[in-house]
Amino acid sequence: MNNLIKIFYTISLIIMISSCMQPITKLGLSYGAFLRPGGIEFKIYAPNSDKVKLVIFEKVDDESGNEYPMEKLENGDWTYFLKNAPLGTMYGYRLTGPWNDENVIVADPYSKATVTQNNWRHVAKSLVIDASFDWEGDTWTNIHPRDLIIYETHVRDMTVHKSSNATAKGSYLGFIEKDQNGGIEHLKSLGVNAVQFLPLWDFANFEIPYKQDADGMYNDWNPYERNHWGYMPTFFMAPESYYATDGTDEPLAWNGTDGRAISEMKSMVKSLHKEGMAVILDVVVNHISNYDWHPLKYIDKTVYFKLDKQGDFLSQCCGNLLASDHQPVRDYIIESLKYWMTDYHIDGFRFDQAHLLSAETARFIIDELKKINPNVIIYGEAWNDREAEFSKMGWGSFNAKFRDVLRGDLHKYSDKGFLFGNFRDSESLKNLQSLILGTPNIYQSSAHAVNFLEVHDDYCFNDYLRLSSSRNSKDDIIDDPMRHIELDDDLLRKNKLGAFILLTSQGIPIIHQGQDWAHSQIIAETDANDPNVGKMDRNPYNKDNETNWVNWLEKEQNKELADYYSGLIDLRRTHTEFRHATKKDFKFQG
Repeated sequence: MNNLIKIFYTISLIIMISSCMQPITKLGLSYGAFLRPGGIEFKIYAPNSDKVKLVIFEKVDDESGNEYPMEKLENGDWTYFLKNAPLGTMYGYRLTGPWNDENVIVADPYSKATVTQNNWRHVAKSLVIDASFDWEGDTWTNIHPRDLIIYETHVRDMTVHKSSNATAKGSYLGFIEKDQNGGIEHLKSLGVNAVQFLPLWDFANFEIPYKQDADGMYNDWNPYERNHWGYMPTFFMAPESYYATDGTDEPLAWNGTDGRAISEMKSMVKSLHKEGMAVILDVVVNHISNYDWHPLKYIDKTVYFKLDKQGDFLSQCCGNLLASDHQPVRDYIIESLKYWMTDYHIDGFRFDQAHLLSAETARFIIDELKKINPNVIIYGEAWNDREAEFSKMGWGSFNAKFRDVLRGDLHKYSDKGFLFGNFRDSESLKNLQSLILGTPNIYQSSAHAVNFLEVHDDYCFNDYLRLSSSRNSKDDIIDDPMRHIELDDDLLRKNKLGAFILLTSQGIPIIHQGQDWAHSQIIAETDANDPNVGKMDRNPYNKDNETNWVNWLEKEQNKELADYYSGLIDLRRTHTEFRHATKKDFKFQG
């Protein structure tokens, strides 16, 4: 009888594992370039255009090319079949109509690969590539939300500093090199089981020239003329080619000329999956760049964007707002997300400024993605008190209450939180207990509460502690960064207490790169004309330099805290009580 039970258990286990390892079915896109027998079919949606021409380029720096008139269908699609066109074909579109500028050749918004120039216009050509890849049986890494321990990181920052010892520094492949200090090796040693990458979609990484007029715009805020973080997306189906092994930041140079970013990013995902780590992409689906020649702006702004009464683009903080409630926009977003899930085996998404999405669109997104993978990870920034609303739809969101009760006011540093031994006027011990329980007064499930002390926005946790304890002021010049991050007994205790509550509370903990050893973000000296060099930086979105690059020597300097984090992570992963407890499992004393 015992042998029969063992046989039954073994068969059941094999069936269960096999069902989890089913191959992922690829989904075709509605538009773009399609390899067909005898040539390539091109297809674009431009319902209000009078004429559309396919433009084929011979060389990467060609400003014009051979043009072929496309055929318009009744549904607003335009098509053309180019006979004998080979892989590696570079193309774009010239559109004529009431909302078009026929002097601008735009790339395909459905490009799977793009060749882009390093200038503020982000001039682009679409590249026809073979996107096939040997996944060797890889599929999604499905982890229960309550079991997630997420590390937020920038793919370039983790390996580009010389202290990383990586060979292909700052690249997808550099991230997964063995025997280095950064990248995947750090994630493995720390013990996290998920990595959230800052945006990896192709984005406008050059901004308008500093203190020069540019099409009626005047840049007096960004002396670096860069967007390092990537929150200005351009092509929703193409990976950022700057992170490929041939990527360059040389002005006017071209990135992506051979499309290698596709296979290199897929290799990174596959390697992370082999280590049992889920891969989460930080995505922007509510806005695009203000500055670049984004194809949707030139195809039909009335279809794709929110406009004011004068027909001008509406913006909210970061860029031109997409009309995500319009069906063509919603279809574009959903096709993009499904494409990353099926072609790149992405396990989940973090949505930037998700509160800008309507409830209808947010519900549509989660419903559609769960049809592809019921275990897909979905959370975002549901600011403006929309956390509870999003939770009712099954979304997770960043738990600002967790940050603020522990740290204090985000901007008023004298209004301190629990880590400083007190509660703010509007808070009490009950608020702290609620955080530990998974903030049930806001979230339907603790699996929706993404708890954090630090993310990429604002001052990092340790800099905040220094400001709130008056060790530093915002205008201090830090001459010795390594000495600056040294932790005295009080700062070490506060860092440890914050880490302890973060990693023993119900909910999903997220750790930002360098938080685990109390890093600092100090504005590095470069050729840029920045008067704030040496100060702590609360918004280093524009700095592809040592302000953001991870210095792995710091980890050794604050080894006690780094070891404490890895110990807590091991504790959390070992004991399910820290992840799957319910309110009745808790008893608070005092």
